[in-house]
Amino acid sequence: MKNLRRGFTLIELMIVVAIIGILAAIAIPNFIKFQARSKQSEAKANLKASFTAMKAYYQEKDKYSTLVQDIGFVPERNNRYAYFLDPTATLTDRSTAIEVSAATSNGIGVDAFKGYAAVGYAVSPCAGAGIPDATKWTDANGADQYTVFARGNVDGDPDLDHWSIATGSRSFVAAGTCTANGPDAGGEPINDHNDV
Repeated sequence: MKNLRRGFTLIELMIVVAIIGILAAIAIPNFIKFQARSKQSEAKANLKASFTAMKAYYQEKDKYSTLVQDIGFVPERNNRYAYFLDPTATLTDRSTAIEVSAATSNGIGVDAFKGYAAVGYAVSPCAGAGIPDATKWTDANGADQYTVFARGNVDGDPDLDHWSIATGSRSFVAAGTCTANGPDAGGEPINDHNDV
């Protein structure tokens, strides 16, 4: 009786390892991009909430306010985006278990207590391109409008993701690092600078 040993040869094992390496090289970057895009939903949802709060305050008081306590805009904790209702924002402090909010707070800080870094968030890469910064402005009909913006780090690199929403319609022209281009209807978040 012959005793036949069956197994894999070294070449067969090397081919399997090469195939797994190729699949990983394709799948991992796509997974990271998908994960970062899913994190952007935080900015879209919270900007829509800020839009609703701003419009409700305007209907009641016939003016806009930049104070988060006035309009009642307080997103849930664990936020990786900072939210600005004014370009020179006084952000709430989310570096401790209990949020510290001054009476003059006109922005929501990144939740540093959960480990998100909040460096350089107040600078917009899209200044002058379709009124993306947090500010009051007047539309073509002479009506007051307001823009709120959000900045956050969704993929761990030094570049920051930038979103904005306005109470009125805007028109963007892509310039510099600002990737937004074309019209944007009021109440629709737009990705001014995509970090993904």
